[in-house]
Amino acid sequence: MGILTLVLGLATLVALRLPERVPDPAGEASYMDGPVRIGSLLTVFWGIVGFLVGVVVATQLAFPDLNFGPFLTFSRLRPLHTSAVVFAFGGTALLTTSFYVVQRTCRARLFGGDLAWFVFWGYQLFIVMAATGYLLGITQSREYAEPEWYVDIWLTIVWVAYLILFLGTLLKRREPHIYVANWFYLAFIVTVAMLHVVNNLAVPVSFFGSRSYSLFSGVQDALTQWWYGHNAVGFFLTAGFLGMMYYYMPKQAERPVYSYRLSIIHFWSLIFLYIWAGPHHLHYTALPDWAQTLGMVFSVMLWMPSWGGMINGLMTLRGAWDKLRTDPIIRMMVIAVAFYGMSTFEGPVMSIKSVNGLSHYTDWTIGHVHSGALGWVGMISFGAVYFMVPRLWGRERLYSLRMVNWHFWLATLGIVVYAAAMWVAGIMQGLMWREYDSQGFLVYSFAETVAAMHPYYLMRVGGGLLYLAGGLVMAFNIWMTVVGKVRSERPMPVSASLQPAA
Repeated sequence: MGILTLVLGLATLVALRLPERVPDPAGEASYMDGPVRIGSLLTVFWGIVGFLVGVVVATQLAFPDLNFGPFLTFSRLRPLHTSAVVFAFGGTALLTTSFYVVQRTCRARLFGGDLAWFVFWGYQLFIVMAATGYLLGITQSREYAEPEWYVDIWLTIVWVAYLILFLGTLLKRREPHIYVANWFYLAFIVTVAMLHVVNNLAVPVSFFGSRSYSLFSGVQDALTQWWYGHNAVGFFLTAGFLGMMYYYMPKQAERPVYSYRLSIIHFWSLIFLYIWAGPHHLHYTALPDWAQTLGMVFSVMLWMPSWGGMINGLMTLRGAWDKLRTDPIIRMMVIAVAFYGMSTFEGPVMSIKSVNGLSHYTDWTIGHVHSGALGWVGMISFGAVYFMVPRLWGRERLYSLRMVNWHFWLATLGIVVYAAAMWVAGIMQGLMWREYDSQGFLVYSFAETVAAMHPYYLMRVGGGLLYLAGGLVMAFNIWMTVVGKVRSERPMPVSASLQPAA
């Protein structure tokens, strides 16, 4: 906690080195970029924390003796890792970029004066409260090991303030049109509020204790949790980051969105279909068969709007594909959209009952989740931070573009190694579980399947280390940019000139 407080304090001091207000191009208003500056730094910080804890828990699976109780066991560090990557890294990136984007696209300062500071620091306090609860074992002990009731109430207050802030900024806008990125951010804010409140309905044992009982139980509890879980993916990890894609990708490429009409179709079809897809996580359980089938059908239908968004993002580079050779930030954004397309194809395939019969409860699911989280969420967030930091601190460019290139390759190779290992391991795992001999007995014991996973667990650790190394390269690059350093380096190489055909 002391180290965390020190880091947050240093981030605040660095962020306040320049004036808070930055005039907009029209000169009629000023933007509130103090929270955006600190958020950019904390996005990188929380990313490294999440990736580091991920490497630790991956190593614990390969070498169980590295579980040190009671606070550093896998059972406590795993939810810490998940929340650090999703809610600390991803959530801080979403708050930061939404503050940045809504001001620029509305040409208006954030609504509510210091309300933005309350939302930002209130969310950081939620992160710390949840993290300490995980390590101390203070959770609701449900599927996601949700924080206890007092943390949930605090987050609800912060989130309502966030909604008021965002809506207020949209209402006071001086741009008549609401840009599509703001549609996605608003859908993310509203839906996550609904998901959080319903999923965490609980009765405290006492107002002075940390324990509570959920209002749901049995099948109802499972369905509520996966309604929450899958739509947290759909609106926290998809809709919010699509808002990021629709702003930062065209800005970095210096090209308009390929099809604004397609972006609106993408938006409405995505938010309508996603909310029904959660039951596909409960195939072959006590959930009624009709509900399982409903989740599967909507999941398969979800493939079409998801790929509509991917095509819109990639086609935004029409006429600018040459930038991939010289601009590693564009390269990072393109690989993010590619992973988005791949994950949103793999998800509907895995929702089909016959496929799910093999993949469910295996590490194939782990590979799928991480290809989306690291490939889509991580890469688009990195690209957005690389775009914002020089502008927020008034620098001509990043400290080093070549370091961005190193980050790109380390992260991409890390994802590929990680996901490929888990795909192969998961399919092997599922096949071993369903292997019967001629007398109808299982061929492999559970312990034998675990032993067979060991080489793949080692590969997962290697992939995680590569991704973490990329994050550390980014942290150094961002820090040097903030303090005003510029590395002397040759431009990124361009392919040889074209030769006439013989």
